[in-house]
Amino acid sequence: MNSDLTSLKYIGRFAPSPTGPLHFGSLVAATASYLDARAHNGSWLVRMEDLDKPREVPGAAQDIIDTLISFGFQWDGEIIYQSQRDDIYRQALEKLISQQLAYPCGCSRKEINAAAQMGIDGPVYPGFCRHGLPEGKQPVSWRLRVNNESIDYEDRVQGKQSQILGRQVGDFVLKRADGLFAYQLAVVADDGLQGVTHIVRGADLLDSTPRQIYLQQQLGVNSPEYAHIPVATNLHGEKLSKQTRAQPVKYRDSGAVLCRVLNFLGMQPPTDLAHVPLDILWEWAIQHWNVQLVPKIRRQVTLIPAEND
Repeated sequence: MNSDLTSLKYIGRFAPSPTGPLHFGSLVAATASYLDARAHNGSWLVRMEDLDKPREVPGAAQDIIDTLISFGFQWDGEIIYQSQRDDIYRQALEKLISQQLAYPCGCSRKEINAAAQMGIDGPVYPGFCRHGLPEGKQPVSWRLRVNNESIDYEDRVQGKQSQILGRQVGDFVLKRADGLFAYQLAVVADDGLQGVTHIVRGADLLDSTPRQIYLQQQLGVNSPEYAHIPVATNLHGEKLSKQTRAQPVKYRDSGAVLCRVLNFLGMQPPTDLAHVPLDILWEWAIQHWNVQLVPKIRRQVTLIPAEND
């Protein structure tokens, strides 16, 4: 990790994927990252991670932007869209290839699943193509060569984290078989180019962070400080998402919804703040933000009142 981050201007970001409207869990992530940036007199960027076109819902990106505006968020600079940045990701991949850190892979998912052991985030790639494509195999994806050194970092919410990529993840994909650049490569390239110094996001990405730190090291970019907040779940412990039928947040009750978000993040806003202008509510939240108040758990149940279902 870069020990000089405290001397740099704080640059944070919110990077949603437009797979549906903004729901309560996404609003929690946006609010936490926004408050952390503003409390540090920093910049707050919005980046639309619309790289995975098969999962994108038409109109969702603009709907997310409109929702952020309706809740009083104010970002710095222009919104960037990952779908327009293939050249940047290609350059990053070519750099890794030139360093012999990336290699072509001809394995199907079925082949990997049949031979792999389960790791921290799915099957650990067995390394079939690590030393060259086996005879008869055609390259379908690109993977990053990892090692068995421990990746350690201190998360500002979840505490000390440690992962050995070679054992727990394996050589991971940088460019997919469908031709799309993988999330891990795109997010590291974008964070590096945008100068992001602090990342506040959901704990569902906690296990991805060592991969990103390793990629940052290979690409020669600074590693941000990380804070992973609890993922909002329903009563069944399922992450709020399109798949679990999470409903969009409602504009008409923006103050009340924001107060529920603040409570979720460990703050205790006075009840009358639910009925004041949004700029006053935000001013109170920025003044009282303390990342140490955020519950140090990965998942937290949230109950959404009926009028917001």
